[in-house]
Amino acid sequence: MFESLQIFQHSAALMRHAAARQATAARNIAHADTPGYRALSMPAFSDMPGSTALRATRPGHLAGGAASSLRPRDAGGEAAPNGNTVSLEAEMFASVQATREHNQALAVWRHATGVLRAALGR
Repeated sequence: MFESLQIFQHSAALMRHAAARQATAARNIAHADTPGYRALSMPAFSDMPGSTALRATRPGHLAGGAASSLRPRDAGGEAAPNGNTVSLEAEMFASVQATREHNQALAVWRHATGVLRAALGR
């Protein structure tokens, strides 16, 4: 029942995006000393097709849907002499942003659940 409410869908999508950003930052940090490794980044949640009110009504609609946009992309950046482009400072910042994004989604979820409980008289 609650899965069909738009606020829960949006909050869950934001949580999935935050988890993907955190995983990408962790992967980059793990490869900080790997020669030739290219740092990856996730696009902002607001730039993702699934973050809007638009819905995919069939496969291939909206450029493949939100699932295809959860793929990390090359972050660019200046390469070290060994070809590695990971910046530990940038990855720590990305990790903090992902944590804040997840906490925001969790707060929205909790608030919406509280509103539903109040409406049901519980």
